[in-house]
Amino acid sequence: MGYKQMTFVWGKIKMAFEIFKDDNEWNEKNILGFISFGMMCVYGMLDLATGLLDIPFALHEFIYESFIWITLGSFGIGGLEKFSGTERAKVDNRGNGNGNGNQQLLNG
Repeated sequence: MGYKQMTFVWGKIKMAFEIFKDDNEWNEKNILGFISFGMMCVYGMLDLATGLLDIPFALHEFIYESFIWITLGSFGIGGLEKFSGTERAKVDNRGNGNGNGNQQLLNG
């Protein structure tokens, strides 16, 4: 691979790890919930397709239920943060530049 391709790949890798920082613009809970919901949809479509073709679908139901709990937990926590105002407080404290946003959030 050439230099341009390597810098492009390295930039994408760095950007992928940016979502794990405290001061990013991505909501990790929503990302996880969306991925879990997508897996539930894939499971449903496969189950429907194999049922129509009379092929047994050998995937345990507790796997599907775990995706349900992950989705509900992710979107539920995100929804509670949205309506309680803690997410807005986090964003406001990140923008003030004093680096003490979490302490201010805890102290009120």
